[in-house]
Amino acid sequence: MSATSKPVAVAGAIAGVVRTQHRVEVQAIGAGAINQAVKAIAISRGYVAAGGLDLVCIPSFIDISIDGEERTGIRLLVEHRENR
Repeated sequence: MSATSKPVAVAGAIAGVVRTQHRVEVQAIGAGAINQAVKAIAISRGYVAAGGLDLVCIPSFIDISIDGEERTGIRLLVEHRENR
């Protein structure tokens, strides 16, 4: 995920993966990328709600090596639970 990612497009991808795999992991580094990722997750909740799915997001920190430099990012694990 990057700061220039389109949340609607990413939301469609998240919804598709969650429907088939039941979970997806989104990684983002930087405030702009995290903002777009959270928007995409919020949008994807609407996409899958009609099918009886309720998405939840579990955030955690990750360390990523980019060009030999360690960076801290956010890992957003998105999975579904049955609507109650």
